[in-house]
Amino acid sequence: MLRSARHAKILELISHKEIETQEELCSELNALNHAVTQATVSRDIRDLHLFKVAGIEKKYRYAYINDGESEISPKMKSLFRDCVVFVKAAKNLVVVKTLTGNGANAGAVVDKLSYEGIVGSVAGDDTLLIVCETDESALEIVEKINEFMK
Repeated sequence: MLRSARHAKILELISHKEIETQEELCSELNALNHAVTQATVSRDIRDLHLFKVAGIEKKYRYAYINDGESEISPKMKSLFRDCVVFVKAAKNLVVVKTLTGNGANAGAVVDKLSYEGIVGSVAGDDTLLIVCETDESALEIVEKINEFMK
């Protein structure tokens, strides 16, 4: 199966079903006669920038941000606002503390915001660490994030 067709099928699946794990996604694709391995699905999840959000039927489910949109959707802004506990600068670093399981979600939103002065970021389970060019730019990023959450 071509990568682009597989990616389209994955996006279709996660938009219609709550899929919580890579194994579930692999099973769904295989059931549709698209032979894939867990390693392939893992790469696809990374390539598509999928992340997990709270599910209705399951604890978590895969979701994505449409890169074709120039702005963050109100749903993503609300998710960000609801999951962030605090934002704090420490020299040229910004620490964004989130509810458990939401570090990557916060990272996806901050990446999409494309604030000037950010060198990169690393997301964990409940923390997003943002590396800034200078101590001053870290303070500016904290202000921008706090303003974004209003």
